[in-house]
Amino acid sequence: MVTEALPPTPDVAHVRRQTGVIRESRGHRTFRVVNAIALVLICVVTLYPFVNLVAKAFSSEGYIAAGEVNLIPRGFNIDTFRAVMGDGLFWTNYGNTFLYTIVGTIIAMIITTTYAYALSKPYLKGRTFFVGIAVFTMFFGGGLIPNYILIANYLGWRNSIWAVVVPGALSVFNLLVMKSFFESFPVELEEAAAIDGLSTYGIFFRIVLPLSKAVLATMTLFYAVALWNSWFNAFLFMDDKSLFPVTIYLRNLIAAATGTSEISGGESVQIASNIQAVTMLLTVLPIICLYPFIQRFFVSGVMLGSVKG
Repeated sequence: MVTEALPPTPDVAHVRRQTGVIRESRGHRTFRVVNAIALVLICVVTLYPFVNLVAKAFSSEGYIAAGEVNLIPRGFNIDTFRAVMGDGLFWTNYGNTFLYTIVGTIIAMIITTTYAYALSKPYLKGRTFFVGIAVFTMFFGGGLIPNYILIANYLGWRNSIWAVVVPGALSVFNLLVMKSFFESFPVELEEAAAIDGLSTYGIFFRIVLPLSKAVLATMTLFYAVALWNSWFNAFLFMDDKSLFPVTIYLRNLIAAATGTSEISGGESVQIASNIQAVTMLLTVLPIICLYPFIQRFFVSGVMLGSVKG
């Protein structure tokens, strides 16, 4: 009886080493290099204005006027910071901005989440009508004069926090993004919670919201930034300087720098570009400090609310 010798057992590790690594083509390597260079250039273009702003904020007026300030401060100067931060009204207005932002964001998130959750249910009676009302306001508004008459005269909100936080309490864009997210939410989770005895409010607060942290953080950031930078409503409806947000204070400071030679307190005013740099830096700092804590939710929150499959 003749038997054939069995072939030797192949070296699996050797085969994996030979076939497991896909060699990059020259085109792919070129793409990666070009992509990296493009991303670096985009980062530089994005960061340059802010770095230049910081440099001007700490530079003296002579170097700024001569156009010699680029990325590094020239003639280190903090006189403008002292003049602004030494004014008690500045800190009062800064506190007002924090108050308006916090209260306004809470109100906006309550309205947006409840409205979006209701609209996400296909069995809601009049759903198309309520969606249409929201979308209609994206294209048509009442106008400045009717809004002023409504808020100042009929509602009596002149020199009131409500004139700042209520008119912009609902962003239709944010509403539609959150509605799309709730529509993609697994129905089985809500049905299981209902079987366990939870009411509609219980499902919303104990199931839906805890699983929606990404989109909630994103919408919170959108509303907070908008309220922090808001100035027109306060400018329109407030006369008491102690109720102004910091944006109005800084606007008045820039206007004084461009139109007069002194600011309150008798301090000598720096040239307008230095004043603008200092005020913009002071305004943007809190948002910059807040963003890193929300950034990890930001991209995923927007994508979850914008893609439906």
